[in-house]
Amino acid sequence: MKFFIDTANLDQIREAQELGVLDGVTTNPSLMAKEGITGRNNILKHYVDICNIVDGDVSAEVIATEFDAMVKEGEELAELHEQIVVKVPMIKDGIKALKYFSDNGIRTNCTLVFSVGQALLAAKAGATYVSPFIGRLDDISTDGLNLIAEIRHIYDNYAFETQILAASIRHTMHVIDCAKIGADVMTGPLSSIEGLLKHPLTDSGLEKFLADYKKGN
Repeated sequence: MKFFIDTANLDQIREAQELGVLDGVTTNPSLMAKEGITGRNNILKHYVDICNIVDGDVSAEVIATEFDAMVKEGEELAELHEQIVVKVPMIKDGIKALKYFSDNGIRTNCTLVFSVGQALLAAKAGATYVSPFIGRLDDISTDGLNLIAEIRHIYDNYAFETQILAASIRHTMHVIDCAKIGADVMTGPLSSIEGLLKHPLTDSGLEKFLADYKKGN
């Protein structure tokens, strides 16, 4: 399972990278705005800054919602850096853009996916990644994890190469549960990754080892 961090905060990206388990980064306009990154040139530069920190894929989202504009913007994003994956919304023109990018060797991430049918269309169009937003489904009392399981089943049925990128991860158990049901990638906050480190028996065990060592040394 690949670990992506969902942020535009460079310090958090560096911290995740230093752990040695980071495989990539996802961002979106909301995350850019949260970090005060505004203006197209500043946003583009920020994408390159992220690529210079991590070794893996960096999802950069198009703002356009019409096919021609999506293609133009996506091609510009892809030219920024070889690690860039163009993030495209799950809309009709987005599917057309996914197919265009796939045919032209540009890797993509289909975002804002909330149903199996949407995930099936994204795979048919050749998306590199599909991003089901499980946390947002949980917010409206719908089982986000079940969506991941259903997409996994269909993709396995037909040997689709599109990778399932579990997005809107809210906490550590989301990570564990997505791993159990076969998500290819998770993307979430740094806290959801660092939470995997924690267990009270580890803490108490280490405390005892150190205490015993001090007694004899």
